[in-house]
Amino acid sequence: REVLAGEVRAVARVITWLETREPVGTAVLKRLTSPERPAMVIGITGYPGTGKSTLLDQLIAAYRRLGKRVGVLAVDISSPLTGGAVLGDRIRMQRHADDAGVYIRSMATRGQSGGLARATRDALQVLEAAAYEVILIETVGVGQSDIEIVSVAGTVIALVAPGLGDDVQAMKAGLLEVADIVVVNKGDREGADTAVRDLRECCPHVLRTVAVKGEGIPELIAVIAEQQRLRDLAHTPG
Repeated sequence: REVLAGEVRAVARVITWLETREPVGTAVLKRLTSPERPAMVIGITGYPGTGKSTLLDQLIAAYRRLGKRVGVLAVDISSPLTGGAVLGDRIRMQRHADDAGVYIRSMATRGQSGGLARATRDALQVLEAAAYEVILIETVGVGQSDIEIVSVAGTVIALVAPGLGDDVQAMKAGLLEVADIVVVNKGDREGADTAVRDLRECCPHVLRTVAVKGEGIPELIAVIAEQQRLRDLAHTPG
């Protein structure tokens, strides 16, 4: 009842049970009902140094301005000592800490491959049941096999950055094959024009952002909305 009422402490407690594989977590999960309108689930992947967390922070702010409740699952590598999340993306998003309409959770991979944490799917179900309308998932994004995000997100955004060689690496790795939208972040750097031009030769939706300044975020929100609209239309009977 508390999860369905959107109570943050209950949401956090249940996700912890699911991460630690407590039987009570599984029992709660089975009793949760899905909302009438599914959440918009957006996955953000890419190589380290592209600014995933900064972009995520801007997306949270943008969707909050639209009046949406936002849930965030930030997947980090695990500590070899504690098994917990090492990077702790919540630290980078402190300006949202006092916003009751935002829930941010760092999740450790705990040895899980594919870029997601072991309990990501279950946590996603909890957030949907708690009526979070937009759920953002940041993957570890450290290798060519880390594309599991495509199986849980309705829209997948792949980040690249000029000067890091990410555009070429990502093409070889296959990240761009699963991405619905490719974002060239840090678009004010040298080489951004070239990266955008090269990526547009093989990707239908390529945008330029400077996330740290908020540049390009409104355009990205618009493209996500259109992509989701087309996806919903394709799944509408008749």
